[in-house]
Amino acid sequence: MKFSCSLKLNHIFRRLYRTNGVANAYLVLYARKNRSSQNRVGITVSKKLGKAHIRNRIRRRLREVYRLNEEKFQPGWDIVVVGRSRSLDARFDKLTDAYLTLAKKAGILVIEAAEGGHGFPRGEAGTANGGD
Repeated sequence: MKFSCSLKLNHIFRRLYRTNGVANAYLVLYARKNRSSQNRVGITVSKKLGKAHIRNRIRRRLREVYRLNEEKFQPGWDIVVVGRSRSLDARFDKLTDAYLTLAKKAGILVIEAAEGGHGFPRGEAGTANGGD
């Protein structure tokens, strides 16, 4: 992870859990702005999902999803991802779609030029008469 580091402190996890998270069938994602220029990412999986080797496999897969899509995330966020029971048997592409969908809902993805057609965030494309 080039632009990120791990989130390890318990009080930061608890602070993120108090925010409104976004969820789908596979994951829950909590995000909050931090005061640095890099993201801090934490991944948790409940003991209810299985033994250690199963939980570690889910963690490794979620870490890899983030690593492969790291450039799509805005810098300066604390992110916690919680694996749900459906993530146990999910294919990697389903996990990737779930992760990126939640990140988009949370507003932490970079707006791509291809989506908006002009490369500007909404409301900043210039004047109404073509920019004259």
